[in-house]
Amino acid sequence: MNKIALSIVTVSLVIGIGIIFLDGLKGVETAGVQSGQNIEIRDGVQYITINAKGGYSPRVTTAEADIPTKLIVKTNGTYDCSTALVIRSIGYQKILPQTGEEVIDIGTAKPGTSLAGTCSMGMYNFSINFD
Repeated sequence: MNKIALSIVTVSLVIGIGIIFLDGLKGVETAGVQSGQNIEIRDGVQYITINAKGGYSPRVTTAEADIPTKLIVKTNGTYDCSTALVIRSIGYQKILPQTGEEVIDIGTAKPGTSLAGTCSMGMYNFSINFD
């Protein structure tokens, strides 16, 4: 009888922890994903803003293709490796200021392409998907 009670308590505990864990994962699929909230079109140019501090935010952005695009990377007291930005597809590599904005002309992307950025260590990354 004691083994049955222990089994019931164990199963209940596992189910309870599972519920708490799954509830904590709500919205994780879309965490860091923004479409349009960090994008602005001015004078026929699309501006995409990414924040760099402890990584890049948002991590995934969906933007319009076939429009001239500039990437604005903002730092604010950033002292980690996210200041060492690398965008291989356009040959960009630079140490960003610890506080400020860097405007990068990324050209006009074709539909279905993406642009990937990473820190020099490869720990942090972001991507921009063009539709």
